[in-house]
Amino acid sequence: MKENNLLDRIFNFSVDTLKFLRTLPLNDELKVIKYQLIKSSTSVGANYEESQGASSKADFNNKIRIVLREARESNYWLRIISALDYKSDKLQTLLQESKELKNIFGAILLKGNKEG
Repeated sequence: MKENNLLDRIFNFSVDTLKFLRTLPLNDELKVIKYQLIKSSTSVGANYEESQGASSKADFNNKIRIVLREARESNYWLRIISALDYKSDKLQTLLQESKELKNIFGAILLKGNKEG
């Protein structure tokens, strides 16, 4: 149940990020940021889904390492949007969720490295 919960949580993070990006204005600076954030936030879920079918512990850890990297990148782009003064409650929620996801995947990776 815990894993399904995490799968749902990651899926919702991706969808919520996409919906949030629709609310931002169209300009040159945000065009690049939106593109990068779309790629990283959806990659978190796609790579975590892949990790669930990993062929070995090493493969699983490698995929989780990618997930963590993408979660960190998503957090970075969200922080950039915030620093550019596009502040909202939704942005704050996404920032908090991205921090929590980074912590979760960091802990999973740490645990996997200790076991392996």
